[in-house]
Amino acid sequence: MLDPGWSGDCEPETVRQSVAGALVKMSARTLRAIKRNPKGDPLEIARIAGIAAAKRAAELIPLCHPLLLSHIEVDARLCKNGVEITAKVRSTGRTGVEMESLTAAAIAALTIYDMCKALDRGIEITRLRLLEKSGGKSGTYRAPRLRAGRAR
Repeated sequence: MLDPGWSGDCEPETVRQSVAGALVKMSARTLRAIKRNPKGDPLEIARIAGIAAAKRAAELIPLCHPLLLSHIEVDARLCKNGVEITAKVRSTGRTGVEMESLTAAAIAALTIYDMCKALDRGIEITRLRLLEKSGGKSGTYRAPRLRAGRAR
């Protein structure tokens, strides 16, 4: 049962945005081979998978509200120790879009793993987290930066 003090349905409609990130750590050998993957470009396929996942977050997460999303942007880019995923989601409504951006980042990271697992079974998915959110009663949140020398 929901807390009687919960006011999610009573909040005014505002523009809500959230950005989530993840890091897919892999060996230098796998990183060098990533663009020659016979299954296709893992970065582009992960981007598409992340967009599709954001749209289906309410189907995957119990009690997550289905939302009409106005913008989904997923970026997968090579970095020093793997692939950095960033997912940005925007909507106008009464509830936040953190779960949609986190789902997008997680599924994009899992897609990179799936496409590269034949090369490297030691791939790690790490640092899945909310990077920032805005809108709504609780206002703006920005995650603290990670220590220097580490990918976001």
